[in-house]
Amino acid sequence: MCGVAGLYSNRDFAKNIVDRMLKVQWRRGPDGSSNFQQDDFYAGMVRLAINDVENGQQPFWCSERRYISFYNGEIYNSPSLRKELARDGIRFSTLSDGEVIPHLYKKFGDSFVQHLDGMFAIVLFDTWSKNLVLARDPEGEKPLYFHLSDNQKHLVFSSDLTGLMKSELVSRELNLQAMWDQPTFLWVPEPATIYKDVFAVPPGGVLVFDKDKNLVSQNVFSLNSHMQDTDDAPAPVDYQLVYDTLCDAVRSRTLSNVPVGTFLSGGLDSSIITKLTCDELGPVSTYSVGFDDIVDPYHGVADESVYAEEFARSLGCKHTTIKLTERDIRNHLDTFVLAAAEPFAVSSGLGILSVARAARDDGIKVLLSGDCADELFGGYSWYSHLERLRTKDLKGQCHDSDISLQDVGRPLDKKIEAIQNYSPQRKAWALHYYASEEEKKSLFSNDLFSAVPSSLRHFDDLKSGNDIKPIDFIRHDRRFYLRNEMLRKLDRMTMRYSVEGRVPFAARSVVRLAAKLPYSQLVTSNSLKHLLRKAFEHQLPENIIKRPKHGFNIPIDHWLKTQWADMVEDTFGPSSRLSQLGYLSRNSLTVAKQMVQNESRLNGHTIFSFIILNRFMELHNVG
Repeated sequence: MCGVAGLYSNRDFAKNIVDRMLKVQWRRGPDGSSNFQQDDFYAGMVRLAINDVENGQQPFWCSERRYISFYNGEIYNSPSLRKELARDGIRFSTLSDGEVIPHLYKKFGDSFVQHLDGMFAIVLFDTWSKNLVLARDPEGEKPLYFHLSDNQKHLVFSSDLTGLMKSELVSRELNLQAMWDQPTFLWVPEPATIYKDVFAVPPGGVLVFDKDKNLVSQNVFSLNSHMQDTDDAPAPVDYQLVYDTLCDAVRSRTLSNVPVGTFLSGGLDSSIITKLTCDELGPVSTYSVGFDDIVDPYHGVADESVYAEEFARSLGCKHTTIKLTERDIRNHLDTFVLAAAEPFAVSSGLGILSVARAARDDGIKVLLSGDCADELFGGYSWYSHLERLRTKDLKGQCHDSDISLQDVGRPLDKKIEAIQNYSPQRKAWALHYYASEEEKKSLFSNDLFSAVPSSLRHFDDLKSGNDIKPIDFIRHDRRFYLRNEMLRKLDRMTMRYSVEGRVPFAARSVVRLAAKLPYSQLVTSNSLKHLLRKAFEHQLPENIIKRPKHGFNIPIDHWLKTQWADMVEDTFGPSSRLSQLGYLSRNSLTVAKQMVQNESRLNGHTIFSFIILNRFMELHNVG
């Protein structure tokens, strides 16, 4: 695990620029640093030593020293790749997993990413042709950002968005479209960023720039090439295959020369990962978050840490429960904002941040997580409604209503009845996202945002007029929600404390297996994640197998009505940065207060997204 940064430019003082970029992201790599320069290319890295701690320093070269690479992440199938390359006569100088990268690029060219099982952001330079390659893992676990100047005089890149801005080669102008989208999703959908002129390398992307900084090749490689297109006559259920595939995924993700621990919420997914990790390594350190006994309007009582403690004891693990109060979380909000590097209002990230801090204090550098099981195996509560929402006759669709599953004051049947009449794009929003277009129009300035396209464009692949099947909504979550929210959250929050978060459910083999599963094998009339529960019913206690999903949830709606009410005033009042720079409507404070006090609809995360956006602008002095 590392942080990378670099500059391809004839600009003077390139070393100083890259050093500034790396200094900002020292938490991604507190154990060492290195750099490389040839002609106009200058790059470097900061290292978090996980594998081959003594000798795994970057950069890595291919045998004839044509290709040089820096990378951030882990290549979990490196042992088998090393054996394959050794048969080709390759000799390795370290035991680091990343040393395979330049050799694979020499052998396979741009398609080299298809041979990697891991999480990675790769910078590769061809010292002969002077081409620069930027590549990212297919699920987007590791970040990689870039900016290409209008005159193509310089190309700057970094693992960290804040680090990239420290180059001082990029305009700090904010992206109005990103600001508009954020209250709907709680994050900025990639490849856009909060900055107008900065972009993320797409998941699975391999971008090739020539010596003149022209983008000469752009390929995107996906793991979902063999999807089940119908629920008709599905293949027989193979519970053993699911079990074996996850065992292999966890085994590969325990590759480490430093101590490994796990997140353990007490739910199904984290319990699976913890059990399989202990099967490989013996008892490990486990961590959960507990809150005061407050009713969370999303999932009931917010504290289920007692279940995690009970399961950890049964495995012989050293378990730590981090008990958080409202004051603890509030005191760490600025750290949360800085860790994300752009506006990110997913409140459960505050729990992950607290776990990472505790793990670091215990000397744990690697934490395995149960994230992504819900998207891959059908775990979200709204998935059970998808069959009812399936419609073929789309005439008479309702486009005006803002009714969604956030409307807790309406009976569930009434909500589903309303959502049935939406277009597929609007259905996708109503099932689990937040601010509607109309709500944003009442909060943002019409003068600035009137021409900004709707956030529903992100669901355009759910085409109107087609027979949209339940599995199509789940696939969209895998492409969109899983990458932009779940994987981003884990990476940014754990790396704030120099801890590497790993996700066995995002393994190449698991993703490909899940892509072939029809809806009928994921969700049944009796349970969500049916296949996963059956595959592990003999490995886990019955109370875990049957327990509903919960996770790390913060009672935002409750606190904004009470202890955090002043944040609403501070964000929407006349002295806030958002207000002073003209981004808010004149009556936004009144609207925001009404939304917070609305007992029939959960608006807490919509308002929280504005709080985070405003604080981001203040901390980074942008806008």
